[in-house]
Amino acid sequence: MIIGWVVLGLVILSVGYGIFVYNRLVGLRNQVDEAWSGIDVQLKRRYDLIPNLVETVKGYAKHEQQTLEKVIQARNMAMQATGIEDKIAAENQLASTLKTLFALSENYPDLKANTNFLDLQKNLADIEEQISLARRYYNAVTRDFNILCETFPSVIIANMTGFRKRPFFEAAEGERQNVKVQF
Repeated sequence: MIIGWVVLGLVILSVGYGIFVYNRLVGLRNQVDEAWSGIDVQLKRRYDLIPNLVETVKGYAKHEQQTLEKVIQARNMAMQATGIEDKIAAENQLASTLKTLFALSENYPDLKANTNFLDLQKNLADIEEQISLARRYYNAVTRDFNILCETFPSVIIANMTGFRKRPFFEAAEGERQNVKVQF
């Protein structure tokens, strides 16, 4: 009789733990989705700003059509990317092409002095800061979710219920390189 109560108690504890872990996984998955949505909002703001930036640069840098086309192409690819991993790769490519656009402004002093360009550049810098904050939050909740998906014994429940690791939104390879400063 005592063995029966012990077994019943263990079953109840196991089921209770399973429910707790499942609910925690669902909560973290929703936080990851919400965090990604925050990134998506900031990316949309960036997408909306880029055409204005390109149009401003066009007036000054008529001989740089290829660079401008690359920026627009990277923007379009980022907007059309589906899935988190594809979106991350496309965003890293867009960030790289935007750097070439701003480097281009160094060759055109009139462009650098244009108030519209400076305002757009400031807005883009603000958006990039918001994207950085959103990425940090996304990576933090993704880390917590992934830990729960990979640690024992919650990994058993995660695998049984179809929860899988999510990718981090990491910096592009080029962003990891040291900046070369020359005087």
